[in-house]
Amino acid sequence: MFNNILLASDGSAHAIRAAEKALTLAKKNPDAKVIILYVIDGSKSKSDVLNHWNSVNLDQTRKEKLTITEQKMKHEHVDYEIKVLHGEPGPTIVKYANENEVDICVIGSRGLNSLQEMVLGSVSHKVAKRANCPVMIVK
Repeated sequence: MFNNILLASDGSAHAIRAAEKALTLAKKNPDAKVIILYVIDGSKSKSDVLNHWNSVNLDQTRKEKLTITEQKMKHEHVDYEIKVLHGEPGPTIVKYANENEVDICVIGSRGLNSLQEMVLGSVSHKVAKRANCPVMIVK
């Protein structure tokens, strides 16, 4: 069974579907914990700062992207934790998964960036290729 489930999320529709699969896995094991990983992309971070006049609004906007996922975890009484990291999403997710005892990584097939919506999202592709744990890619 999976004890440490890494859910890579950006708040997109695919990420919410991935959250549902992570919940399904977590409910099968009472000792399971879901780590919701949100990676702030450096290139997006600059535009976020320009569009928000202060850091409180910026932090609130970022947290709102995970609201639905967090509500699902609470509703199902699943142990979870939110981690926010900065960096390029693919390599940052892989690094976290490989350096922490993650049993499985659950990720949506596509994220919020429309440029990454060709065949398989570039982030999910990088994670699937480089993570040392099993990776579940959710459509």
